[in-house]
Amino acid sequence: MSELQRLDKFIASQGTLSRSEVRKMINSGKITVNGEVVKKADGKIRFDDTVCINGQEILYKPYIYLLMDKPSGVVCAVSDKKEKTVIDLIPEKYRRKDLFPVGRLDKDTEGLLIITNDGDFAHKVTSPKTNLYKTYHAIIDSSISEEDVQAFADGIVFKDGTKCRKAFLRQLSWDNHPIVEVKVCEGMFHQVKKMLSVRGKKVLHLKRTAIGNLTLDSILNKRKFVEMDYLAIHGILFDNLHEIYC
Repeated sequence: MSELQRLDKFIASQGTLSRSEVRKMINSGKITVNGEVVKKADGKIRFDDTVCINGQEILYKPYIYLLMDKPSGVVCAVSDKKEKTVIDLIPEKYRRKDLFPVGRLDKDTEGLLIITNDGDFAHKVTSPKTNLYKTYHAIIDSSISEEDVQAFADGIVFKDGTKCRKAFLRQLSWDNHPIVEVKVCEGMFHQVKKMLSVRGKKVLHLKRTAIGNLTLDSILNKRKFVEMDYLAIHGILFDNLHEIYC
């Protein structure tokens, strides 16, 4: 196999240690390659080498794909000086410095969120050109009409003239505070709330329940985090999307 990269760079890329912290651990004899204590940080390693820190093997993963059930009150950001972020909630075993949330959910919005370090994958998920619809369940203050449904299908127009792409709206419950399902393939700021507001509806609670064919309940099953490989998550997200929505 071909060379991977410098030892210190490799270790730093697979966790939360900085390269300077890695070099200190190398100097203190805490890192081994293929069972041998290493003394130099700039040594090259290969994909099939066994690298350990304090006896714990580092498993090489160029990309990681996490699914998260985001709670309310947490912001979709890598870091924030005042607020707790989704990155702050990631369990230690998944921690890496290069992770970021794909798209965003408002601070008070719950639901399905993807966290990764794969920029190309993130672009495909968030680009409107992909026709990847995100599904939301919203508790609103009054029932919808057929005219509301048609307005979503035609493309809601905001006060500033921005026209949304075709969206789908249907009512799921008929209580005093009805639940509606909304499907959109864009990610504008507060989009679902603003679309419903145009139709005179106030959102009392909002949760994202699916991204494409990836549904919150079927994948997470009451867990807060799940790791998936690329082929699995890509296949579930994009299979048959154009048949369903186009």
